[in-house]
Order: sequence, then structure tokens, then C-alpha cells
Amino acid sequence: MIGLQFYPDKVIHALVKELPNPKWSKTYAMVYIKNTKENLDIIFETFRGIAWINSNSFFKEKTIRNNTPIDINWYRNRVKTTSYNYVPEEYLKKLELKRYALNTCKTYISQFEKFINHFYDCPIVELSEQEIRNYLQHLIRENKSNSYINQAINSIKFYYEVVMGMPNRFYSIERPRKEQKLPGILAKEDILKMINLTKNLKHKCIISLLYSSGLRRSELLDLKLTDINSNSMLIKVRQAKGNRDRYTVINQVVLNNLRAYYKIYKPKLYLFEAIKPGKKYSPTSVFKVVTQAAKKAKINQSVHPHMLRHSFATHLLEEGIDLRYIQVLLGHNSSKTTEIYTHVAIKKFKNIKDLLI
Repeated sequence: MIGLQFYPDKVIHALVKELPNPKWSKTYAMVYIKNTKENLDIIFETFRGIAWINSNSFFKEKTIRNNTPIDINWYRNRVKTTSYNYVPEEYLKKLELKRYALNTCKTYISQFEKFINHFYDCPIVELSEQEIRNYLQHLIRENKSNSYINQAINSIKFYYEVVMGMPNRFYSIERPRKEQKLPGILAKEDILKMINLTKNLKHKCIISLLYSSGLRRSELLDLKLTDINSNSMLIKVRQAKGNRDRYTVINQVVLNNLRAYYKIYKPKLYLFEAIKPGKKYSPTSVFKVVTQAAKKAKINQSVHPHMLRHSFATHLLEEGIDLRYIQVLLGHNSSKTTEIYTHVAIKKFKNIKDLLI
């Protein structure tokens, strides 16, 4: 059942009577109706614009992520001006408590500050669903991508639902349809050219690992020396996306290069470190390594680190490796995510028989 508690109010009381078959519970001293998806929709629709709905005691709290503690004190310590609305301290505290990934925190803070500054003179608590819809329409008129708009919605919902403790406060905010874009891939010959033309051994190892092991950039940077198992020719990827550990493969040539790299650079903790020992190599540096290698190889398309992971999966599929094994190597939770590579496996298309012959 859905129990309804509210302060005495004639309007709310009248609206409660209009709900489907409301009954009174002497035990819990509240009105209740049957717990169905339809009734839940009716409740939010009935009281929209009339009452704030705090459903904390009805919806279970989302589990806290197992990510390592994040440092977002930069946002607290910024030099502030009176002409800009900054994200509330409560927002920052909740992000820390929930242990959201650092990139997620940056996105949420940036998007939420854009939202509250769009309504600079209006206090946050006075903003309604209509204002949110107006803001989303503003983003659409600016030709923002569906991904960008979804990030904006997530940052706004985080404030009202998590920070303010009002789950589904904006229950019926429409989201744009998810775009089905095919992943960008590179030809195997182009990737090998990128690797061979890269003279810096550290950079060569970075490009090789991203491709031959199918690693995300963040996974590469999180690798520690102890994660490379040369006996089993496997790499342990710890607490990757979705907080899941997994194993992926390592190539013998790459392993030999890594051994030579270790003798020269002598990293202390992480496989790839910044100038300061024990500090991770930066994501920006990895991006530059890949883009510069692509320029040397004269690849006439925009290249980024994640394309090497896409290429890894696609080339394995083209070589006849079972999709389920590729799913495990990539660390995908669902096979549907991995199936997208069937749309870009060009070699498979060439094997299709010509029906007109």
C-alpha cells in the first residue's frame, strides 16, 4: 500500500478523496491506497504544483557506490563573485557521501550551476517543473545533444531527489530519446602504424595497451604494477565502470615493451605515472599521446583513446571470437551493449553471399 501523510489542509484533503479508493488506517493513522504504478502516477499528477512530495519513506535509498573518496574542494575554494550562483554546499556534501566518480561530480556541478544561473534572480526552491521544462527547451533551441540534455536533467534531479530528499519530485520530466550512434573504429593497419611511428616507449605502451587489451582510458590510468600477470598473460582491471573487477588479455609484444619501459622509467605504484613518482599519469596526456600518434600516421579522421577500445572489440569480432568472450573482456554488464559492434564488423559483411548471383 501507499500511505499518505500530510498536514491538515482543505485542498489536499479534498484531492486525497479523489484518489482511487482511498482508505483510512487506524494502525498507522494515515490514508492509504493500493500500491501500483498507475496509482503512483496519479498521486504525482494530482499534487503537481500544489504540494511538495517527500517520498523518502516509500522509496528505498539507492546504494552508495564503492568508488574511492573524491576531492571536490576546488569547487568550495573558488574565488566567488556576487554575479554568479554557485552550487550549494549540501549538493557537494551529497556527492561526496554518495561517492560519485570525479567525472560525474564535475558534470553534475557544471550542469546544475548552468541551470541555477539561467534563473539567476529566482531562488532554487521557487523553481517549478514548468521552469525546468523551459530550461530544457532552451537547451534544445541551442542544439545541445541528447546526451548533454540528459546530463542536465540528472544534475537537476540529483538536487531535488537526493539533496532535498524528494524522490521523483519531477516524476514526469520527459527525457530525449537515446541516440543510437555507431562507435568510431580504426583499421588495424592504421593502429599498427600509430604504434610503430611512436618512438617514445612510454607512449608506445599506452597506445598498445588501449588497443590490444580493450581498456578504457580511466582503467589504463588506474593500473598498478601488480595488476599485470605475466604468467597467465592477463591484466586485472580493478573496480572499473559499475564497480566490477575483470580480467583482460595482454599481448606478448606489449609485455616485452612494458618490461623495457619499466627498466627506463621505474614507476613506483601505478603502471603509468606523472613526473612525480606515485602520481597517476593525466587523462589529458593520454589524449595527446593518441591524437599525436594519429597525426603522425596521417589518419584523416578525429581520433580519441576510446576508439582504440572500440577497434579492439570490432577486430576480435571480425576474427570470429565469440561475442560472449568479447563482452567479458570489455566488462559489459549486458550483451546488448556488446552487440553494437556487430554493426561495424566490416569483414563479416564481405562474407555475406551475393543473392543476385
